[in-house]
Amino acid sequence: MEISQVFFPIIFFSHYRFQACVYFASVFQAISCGIHYLASVFMAVTPKFVCSVPGNVTSILFSNSSSSRIEDIWTLWTSTKDYIVVQLENGEIWELDQCSRSKRESNLYLAYEYSGNKSVFSCSDGYIYDQTKWKSTIVTEWDLVCHREWLAKLTQPTFMLGVLFGAVIFGDMADRVGRRYIMWFTSTGQFLFGIAVAFTFDYYSFVIIRFLLAMVSSGYLVVVFVYVTEYVGIKARTWASMHVHAFFAVGIMAVALVGFLVRTWWIYQIFLSITTLPFVLCCWLLPETPFWLLSEGRYEEAQKVVNIMARWNKVSTPCKISELCSVQQDDLVCYRTGGNDISTAKKHSILDLFYNWHIARRTITVWLIWFTGSLGYYVFSLSSVNLGGNEYLNLFLIGAVELPAYVVACIGMDKLGRRNTLTPFLISSAVISALIMLIPQDFSILSVLANMAGKFAIGVAFGLIYLYTAELYPTVVRSLAVGSGSMMCRVGSIVAPFCVYLTSVWIFMPQLLVGIMAFLSGMLTLMLPETLGKPLTNTLAEAAELGTNKNSCLRKSPPAQSGAVLEKLEMHNQESHGTDE
Repeated sequence: MEISQVFFPIIFFSHYRFQACVYFASVFQAISCGIHYLASVFMAVTPKFVCSVPGNVTSILFSNSSSSRIEDIWTLWTSTKDYIVVQLENGEIWELDQCSRSKRESNLYLAYEYSGNKSVFSCSDGYIYDQTKWKSTIVTEWDLVCHREWLAKLTQPTFMLGVLFGAVIFGDMADRVGRRYIMWFTSTGQFLFGIAVAFTFDYYSFVIIRFLLAMVSSGYLVVVFVYVTEYVGIKARTWASMHVHAFFAVGIMAVALVGFLVRTWWIYQIFLSITTLPFVLCCWLLPETPFWLLSEGRYEEAQKVVNIMARWNKVSTPCKISELCSVQQDDLVCYRTGGNDISTAKKHSILDLFYNWHIARRTITVWLIWFTGSLGYYVFSLSSVNLGGNEYLNLFLIGAVELPAYVVACIGMDKLGRRNTLTPFLISSAVISALIMLIPQDFSILSVLANMAGKFAIGVAFGLIYLYTAELYPTVVRSLAVGSGSMMCRVGSIVAPFCVYLTSVWIFMPQLLVGIMAFLSGMLTLMLPETLGKPLTNTLAEAAELGTNKNSCLRKSPPAQSGAVLEKLEMHNQESHGTDE
C-alpha cells in the first residue's frame, strides 16, 4: 500500500485544502442519513405488554411468583403465551394475556391455575407496557400491538419506499438544476422533517412525515456521492467515495449510542435530528461542481470555481478552462453524430440509461448489483443481529463492522480495479451463503461468524458500487444513474424482510436466494468495463466506448475534456507543493 493511501486524509487536506473542506463539510451530513435510516430500530420497539384492567390492582401472580407491582413481573416474562393473574380492590380476579383478558367467575381464592368458568373480553382499557428499557416508543404511544401490530411493522417499509422515490426524483433533479441546490434543499428538509417527526400527533401523520424525511435523506445521499466524486481527482476518488459510507456507518453507531442514553422516542428523535443542524447553517457556502457547470456550458462560472480552488490551494498559476476546452462553434460540429445534436443543453431522462445496447446491458447489470447488494446486506444483517446480550452494543458493532469492509474495498479498487474487486466479493458472498446452509443449526457460534463473513463480503461489493456507477456513466446522467441504482437498492431493502419470512418454507431459503443472486451478479460483472485510472466521461457516446480501443472525434469535444480541468489542477498542486504521489 502506498504512503499516500495510509495518510490519505492528511495528504488530501494538506495539498487540496479547498476540496478537503468541501468534502468533509458535505459528507458530514451522511451521518444524519445513517441515523434516519436506522432510527426506527429503537423507536418502533415493542416491549412486553398485557391487557390493562378496569380498576386498581392489589395482588399479582405469575407462575410461582407473587407481587403487588406488575413491574416486578416483567423480568420473569419469557413467552408471548404467558399470562398474569391479578386481583382488584373489589375482589375481582382477572387473567391478563397480551391481546385479551378473562374475568374469573369465582373469586373465592387467588391461584395461578384455574379450571372454572371465565368471561373473555377485549383490551378496551388499553395495555400495560414494560418500561424497563424504554419509557415510550411509537408502539406504546399509539398501541400498535395485537390487531394493530401490522402498522408498527409497516413503519420501516414505508420509510424505504420514500427512500426509493427520493433517490429517483432528486437524482434526476440534481442533473437538471445542479448538485448544490439539491444538497441545500435535502439537508434543510432532513432537519425540519426530523424535528417534525417528534411532534406528530398520531400514527398516520408520523408515517407521512417519515416518508418525506426518507425522500430528502435518500436524495442527499445520492447527490453527495456524485458531488464528492466530481470534486476529487482520480487518485483520491476511491477513498473519498468510501469515506461517505464510513460516515453513514458512524450514523448507525450514533443511533445505538443515543438509543442507550435516551429512552423516550420523541426526545430520542430530536437528539438524532440535531446532528443535522451544523451542516444546515453552513451548507449554503458549498459551490457548484465545475463538472456540472461545464456540462451546462457555463464556462465562466466554472472558471470562477477553479480560480477559488487555486487560491485556497495556493497554486500560483491556476489552469485556464479555455486552454483545456475549446468552445468554438467549429469544435461543436464534431460533437454531432448522424445529424443528431446531442449537446449538453439536451434534457436527459431515465431512457438515456438505455442509450444503446452497450449502455443498456451495463444498466441492467448495475441495477442487478445494486439490488443484490442491498438484499444480501439486509438478509445477513437480520440473521446476525440476534446475537444475544446488549442490543445497543450489537447495533453499534453492526455499524462498526462496515468500516473494515470499506477499507478492504478501497485497497482492492486501487490495486486490482473496480471490476476485479467487485466480482470476487460477490461470488464469495454466494459461496458463504452455500456454506451457511451446510452448517448444523447447533453450531450457533459458527453460524454467526459465517453470517458476519457474508455481510463483510456483500458490504465490500455494496460499498464500491456507488463509485463504480458514478464512473460508468457520463456527467449528463451521472446523478440519474446513481439515483436509479439506489432505487433498485431500496427495492432490495424492501424485499429483504419478506425474503427472511421465507424461513417458514425452508430455514435456509433466504441464503439460497441471496447466493443465487450474488453468483449471477458476479458473473455479469465480468462484462463491465474497468474504470480504474480513467477520467470521468461527459457524454453517452464516450461512456459507451469505455473498455474499447475506439478513437473518435467525440473525445475531442469540449465536454469530454472537462474531466481534465480538475486533473490539470492536481498537477499544478503537485508542482507547487513538490509532492510525488
